[in-house]
This record gives sequence, C-alpha cells and structure tokens, in this order.
Amino acid sequence: MQVTPLIWLITLAVTILFFVYEFFAHVRKPHEPTIGESARWSAFYIGLALLFGVGIGVVSGWRFGGEYFAGYLTEKALSIDNLFVFLIVMTGFAVPKKYQQKVLMIGIIIALILRGGFIAIGAGLIENFSWIFYIFGALLLVLAYKQAFGSHDANPADGRFMQLVRRVLPVTDEYHEDKLTVTKGGTRYVTPMLLTIIAIGFVDLIFAVDSIPAIYGLTNEAYIVFTANAFALMGLRQLFFLIGGLLERLVYLAQGLAVILGFIGVKLVFHALHVNELPFINGGEQLLWVPEIPIWLSLLFIAATVLVATVASLIKTRGDGVKKDRARVEGEPVVTADAKDADIESGLDDDKSTAITLK
Repeated sequence: MQVTPLIWLITLAVTILFFVYEFFAHVRKPHEPTIGESARWSAFYIGLALLFGVGIGVVSGWRFGGEYFAGYLTEKALSIDNLFVFLIVMTGFAVPKKYQQKVLMIGIIIALILRGGFIAIGAGLIENFSWIFYIFGALLLVLAYKQAFGSHDANPADGRFMQLVRRVLPVTDEYHEDKLTVTKGGTRYVTPMLLTIIAIGFVDLIFAVDSIPAIYGLTNEAYIVFTANAFALMGLRQLFFLIGGLLERLVYLAQGLAVILGFIGVKLVFHALHVNELPFINGGEQLLWVPEIPIWLSLLFIAATVLVATVASLIKTRGDGVKKDRARVEGEPVVTADAKDADIESGLDDDKSTAITLK
C-alpha cells in the first residue's frame, strides 16, 4: 500500500480539524447532549468511517479494505469497553452531566495521541524485528485471559495511581464549573475535573497496550492502523451519551473482547511462525506449513463475536429484569448473578416496579 508523506499530512490535518470542530461546536459550551443530537453525529461518524473503508478498497485493493474494516471493528469494540471504564471513572469522581462532554473529549484526544505514539513504535519494531510478532501474540493471549477472568469492578478513581496524584497535588473537594485549577487563599488547587482527566489519561495508556498489538495482528500498514483508530475514536463522545445505560447491559462484552484478543493473538503467533527467523525455533527456518488466517475470516470472526456478545448480553439482562419484576410481584427475594447485574438491576425504574406491583 503506497502512502505518500502528503497523504499522511492531509490525513493528520483533517483528523485535527475534526477534533477542533468538535470542541468549538459541541464541547466548548457545557451541556448534556440530547439523544437526537448524539444519534445524528454517531451515525455521521460511523457512516464516514465505512465510506473511508470503501475508498481504501477501491483505491488500494480490497485486501487492504478488508484489513481496515477488521481493524476498525476491533478498535470500535475496544473503544466501547473503554467507554465503560470512562463511565466508572466519571461516576467515581461524580462529574456533573453537563461537564462530561469536556472530560470525554479530552480523554479521546489523549487516547489518539497515545495510540499514535504506539503506532509509530509498533511500525518501527515490525519493520526491523519480525520476532516482535511472537511478543505481540503472547501479550494479546495474556490480555485475553485477564479480560475474560479478571475483575472489571475496580474503580480507577480509587486506584494507587490516583492516590499518588492526590498526595502530590492539592485538590479541592468541589467542582468549580469546568475549571481545571482554582486559586483559594493565594494557593493554586486542582479541581476534581483535572483529576478525572488524569485518571482517564492513565486508562487510555493501559488500553493502548492491547489496542495497538491487536490491530497490528490484522494489518502491517501503519496508515490503516492509524485511520482505523482515529475513526473508532471519532464519534465516541456522542456514542457515550447515545447508548447511556446500555453500557451496563453489555455484561458479556469483556468475554467477547477476550475471544477477539485471543483469536488475534493466535493469528499473530501463526504469522510469527510463518516468517520465523529465530535460530532456536526450527533452526531459524520458516514454518511454511503453519496456516495464515486470511483477513476475510478475521473480519467475519470479529463481527460474529461482537454480535453474539451483544445479543447474549441484552438477552441475559432482559431476562434478569423479567425475573426481578416477577419476584417483586410474588414478594420473593431477588437473587442476582453477579455484581454487574446487581448494578444494572438497582437502576430499574422504581415507578415501573410500583406499577407492576399494583397490577
């Protein structure tokens, strides 16, 4: 795939302009977006991302187009998982609704910058060291295990990193509109707004560790890696307000992402064996009998996994809601499956429950 420096410059300039427009048109004035506003802009950015993928397929060939779509879908799924952690962080810091847009916007910009750095590093490693695929593959397999079986209930706002930040920086107890710092009694204090942004930036750094190796398992083209990440992050702010409570209903998202990361990890290991140069593996010879997983299979597998995880999550949470309503009608205690389900059920509308009881 031929990408000239001019194309890179135009792509970077357009990406920056999009985020500048986002800030001045939607974020600068604090407000909570409506469902209609969020839906329109989410549809716009998703449509733009799909159109860009078609453009890559037409101009550079559908092998690269397929790599872009597989990468975009993977990064979008990982970004939604990122949103869930953002929600936990903002809940932990009690960020007022009208200021959440600004926090999300800054968090997304930090994520794009961090991922850009990781993309550049990854491209250099891949070009000079073919054995790096072994490390990427092993890393993804470990992350897949942690994603599937690790705890997802920890609040980054109360983690060790944020405890250290609080010890270093003087912090006010209350918000001062959307200001990051404030002067009180001649002393400069940071507000919870700045702490929230620091926490989200730290989360972005952690997510970049699995995000970049994952997409490099689908394509070696740095341009595709960057654009897939950029489009996955564009519109993420609007998507947060659009799906809202649906985030908490995606109870199997972590398991679905674990399957995707594991699949890409295996794909990377297969590719590493196929281009092997390590002397202690098969005498430094390539293992050509090891299959290379085609991009069309990767795309189908990733799409199917996201679909199954989403549908299964909605079915489970809907079933739990029905069981709870029935238990309330019959006066029986409600037993929840896990902590996340308990959080979801606690958010049920009390008025609706009362209406059911009256019936």
